[in-house]
Formats: sequence, C-alpha cells, structure tokens
Amino acid sequence: MRVLDADAFRRFWEKRQAAQDEVEVQAAVREIITMVRQSGDEALCRLTARFDGVEIDAKDFLVTQQEIEQAYQEVPADFVLALRKAVQRLRRFHGRVKPASWHDASGAGICGEIWRPLRRVGVYVPGGRAAYPSSVLMNVIPAQEAGVAEIVMCTPPGPNGRVHPAVLVAAAELGVEQVFRLGGAQAVAAMAYGTESVPAVDKIVGPGNKYVAAAKREVFGVVGIDMLAGPSEVVILADKSARPDWVAADLQAQAEHDPDAVAILVAADTDLIARVGEELARQLAELPRREIAQVAWQQAGALVRCADLTEGLELVNWLAPEHLVLAVCEPFALLGQVENAGAVFLGAVPQAAGDYAAGPNHVLPTGGTARYASPLGVWDFLKRSSFVYVGDAGMPDLIAVSAQLASYEGLTGHARALLMRSEGGRADGKDGTDRA
Repeated sequence: MRVLDADAFRRFWEKRQAAQDEVEVQAAVREIITMVRQSGDEALCRLTARFDGVEIDAKDFLVTQQEIEQAYQEVPADFVLALRKAVQRLRRFHGRVKPASWHDASGAGICGEIWRPLRRVGVYVPGGRAAYPSSVLMNVIPAQEAGVAEIVMCTPPGPNGRVHPAVLVAAAELGVEQVFRLGGAQAVAAMAYGTESVPAVDKIVGPGNKYVAAAKREVFGVVGIDMLAGPSEVVILADKSARPDWVAADLQAQAEHDPDAVAILVAADTDLIARVGEELARQLAELPRREIAQVAWQQAGALVRCADLTEGLELVNWLAPEHLVLAVCEPFALLGQVENAGAVFLGAVPQAAGDYAAGPNHVLPTGGTARYASPLGVWDFLKRSSFVYVGDAGMPDLIAVSAQLASYEGLTGHARALLMRSEGGRADGKDGTDRA
C-alpha cells in the first residue's frame, strides 16, 4: 500500500488530477448524442447492440409488467423486506427538507417565492459490473418527496437483454412505471432530447461511468443535471482509538467499487497506519472483487501520515471528499471544523451504511466538488418562481429608485417604461376617467 506524508501526498494528488484527460471520451460521446438526435430509436438499437452486446427492438425498450412480476420471483423475500425498510428510512429523511413557498407583505407591496416540482425527471441507474437497486431509491425518493409527477428510468440491459431483477423490484416498490433497458451516453441523450419511445425530461439525475458523466455535461442546458459524479471516494481521518480492521474494511468497501475508486486513510498514529496496512493486505486477499480493488489501490489509494489531527483536517478540507469518516474518539468535536465533504460518518458508523439505508442520500459530490456542491436532495427536483406586487401607495418610490438606476446604466427604454407609470396612470392600469 502507498504510504506518504501529507506533503508528498499533496504532490501525488495534484499530479494525478492533472493527468485526468477526457478529451477522447467527450468526442465519442458527442458522436453518440448526434446519432440519437438524428435517428432516435433506430440509433438506440444500433448503439445498444454495439456497447451492450444485445439486439433489442425499439418496441421492447420499455420493461413490461410481466417482467416486473417475474423479477419479484427471482429475488429473495429478505431482499424485498430490507428494501422496504430502507425506503422508510430514506423517506423519513428526505421528507423533512422540502422548502416552503413564502411571501413578505411588510412593505408597501408583496413579494416572495413559489416552489414548484419539476414535471418530468429522468433517472439513470448504472449497471455493468454490479446491480444497484440502492441507486433507484436514492434518486427516485427525493424526486417523489418533491412532488415530481413523472419519472423516467433508464438502466443498461444485461447480456440476456433483461434488466437486473433487483433493480426492477426497487423501481416497482417506488411505483416507477417507465423503466427503459437503455444504458450509457445513448440513454442520457434519449432522455435529454426524446425519441419515438423515450420521452424528453426536464432534468437527468443519477451516477454512471465516465461516458455517462460526459453525456450529462454535453446535454446540460438542454436539460438540468444533478452533478458530474466521478468515481467513488472515501477519506478516513482516524486517531489511535480507531479499530484497524474496521478502518481497512471501510477502505476496501470503496476500493471494490471501481478501478478508479479512491480510498485514503489520514492519521497521525504510525502504529495505526501500519496495522491498517496489514489488515488491508489480509482483507484484500479474501475480497471477491480483489482484482478491481487492487487496481484502485495502485492508482489512487494511499495511507497518509499527518503531524496531528489539525493537519489531517486541513488535508481533508483540501481534498473535499465525497465520503468522510471521522474514526476518532470525539467525532462531534471535529464535525464543526469539516468545511468540505459530501457526507460525514461519525465514529463507528460504517460508511457503507450510507450507501443503503442510513437516511441521507448516497448521490454525493465527487472529485473535490464538495467545495461548492451538496448531496442530491429534494431541492434538486424543485424550481423557484419569484413574484412581486406593488400597489398605488408604494409605486412612486419603486419607480423613482428604479428609474434612477436605469438612467445611470444608460437604458433609457427601461427608464421610460418606469416613468410612464408615474405620469397620471394607476397601478391597475386605469387612468381615473369614467368611460361608462
């Protein structure tokens, strides 16, 4: 395992970030999007055959009710029970944070904001290396709690052309009626622009590989997107009270996600670092997905020595990680000093619990974007409209102030439109004469 001091790690990390070059990916994605825009379903059929290796007719993109019923027969009853308990936890969390419309009538007029849900949202659920029913829950539940009326889901087909039964059951449990067996950049393009089979949406959410992320970047502006999510990350800040086996297990849980996943331990205790290193080697040998984890460790994994927790926190805030675990004896004492992190896990709480049923969302800012971005939530599926009304009593002052600023900016048309209201007219548009 790579062991570095804080300064050496910063140099390593900056060099790694500078080496990220996605020019070829972006060019390939633009070609895919153009194909879908020009040829619709026909392009989706060709691209699904090319990238997923299965021939699917356009009339079969939409998953049928029969397939959903069959999916329930293929998953264990314990899975369905656990799924339902997770749904309850997630709804309880997300149901608390919906903002309310407001107005202020304390001045000469009334102003405020109205919050409204988006009409139709597209949810991308990744597939490929594994099935992710948890991604269904994390993306759909906050949309539903916001009041979104229509949800369109796309997820890659397996080698047999079917959607994984666990994903279908998760969608069915939430009442999602439109599930399309489509993956990759072509699915993003279909949801953004619409095809003969797939309706165009207002916003696309959900994680995916670098091609999915690149496609979301390309269609942003045509539709909204949640974020440009990259590989999964965890940073563990630990002191000597931390259990080495638990720390190693949390690190391995991230490393097994993807070859590009990031797993980093930051600690001042050299004995802890050594023991975690030993545990990592032992656990890696027993990990079924060890080939994936090994590549992740080679590319970005690190055990970082810091002088103390203060330096460790500075490094954490510099990294702005997706997941941060405070594996220290007094985690609440440090929580207020964490400025940049997508989700923070305190003490012995396993980070993996946050992927499934802890309550907060697992769709989180990655790649340092936690400096300015937040976890996916209800507010991502809402939009605001502001409004203002000013009666006759308040209109003269509003006109005077606004006209003065408009004149200063040289916008005489603006000033004229304002001043006309003060030349004998009334706020209701009537001039005061009786034409009866």
